[in-house]
Amino acid sequence: MSAGALGRIETELPSLPEALRRVGEVILEDPAEAARSTIIALAERAGSSPATVTRFCRAFGFAGYADLRVMLATETGRAAQAGWGAGVGHEIGPEDPLDVAIQVMAAADTRLIQDTAAQLDLETVAKVADAVTAASKVLLVGVSTSGDVAAMLEGRLRRIGLPCWSTGDAHVALSEAALLRPGDVAIGISHRGRTREVMESLAEAGGHGATTVAVTSFARSPLAELADLVLTTASRETTFRLGGLAAVHSQLFVLDAVYIAVAQRTYERTNEAFKQTIRAVESHRVERG
Repeated sequence: MSAGALGRIETELPSLPEALRRVGEVILEDPAEAARSTIIALAERAGSSPATVTRFCRAFGFAGYADLRVMLATETGRAAQAGWGAGVGHEIGPEDPLDVAIQVMAAADTRLIQDTAAQLDLETVAKVADAVTAASKVLLVGVSTSGDVAAMLEGRLRRIGLPCWSTGDAHVALSEAALLRPGDVAIGISHRGRTREVMESLAEAGGHGATTVAVTSFARSPLAELADLVLTTASRETTFRLGGLAAVHSQLFVLDAVYIAVAQRTYERTNEAFKQTIRAVESHRVERG
């Protein structure tokens, strides 16, 4: 992991063992200072050992502390240059004016999309797009807010003529997954990657030879372990927007990237589909007075 690692650390921090979590907390508290620190200094500030810092680095895909420092310097420099949410926190108080609340929301969402884009594995996006483009059927499974996200991607793909279905009902999802075959695609969406209904549906689809895709904020989650391909999302929580609610925009962004890649691969068919669907609903639009 080279880009978007700070967002990944923030997202996965609560799930880390205590010793590794303390290292992550020190890094997130002041990434620029961590980038300047030696491994011994960082370990002391975290109340741990250099060996623990090294384990933390490897847990996030770095060969060692030197690679982590390069990433921290790169990301903090890029964030400072772009001014992403400078001086804006994550909390919204009950007495805060609406303009302050909106500023917090805008800063969090801007950084969320930037983090998601930075950590997006373009090779995996391309593989998912290839599989979706070639599939005779695409099944999308998500529960609660992730189900809403699944329905939005379904609408996009069906609009350009792809055979796609979404469901948040466990029985329907399992039944649909059981009918998938090699060449079909099942996409499971879950912020923490631990939603039982989504995991069971992806496992069922994979058992029948379908290509399985996980969309989750936790790259080492049970859902990710089940999938052939994994697309990770960032999550930046603010007051009143926690967990899955905080991840919705990044889920939409990742799946929109898949949609755009599919549309590029089916350019002529997509354009023709747009023309036909626009023409079909034209009579339902109210003319300007």
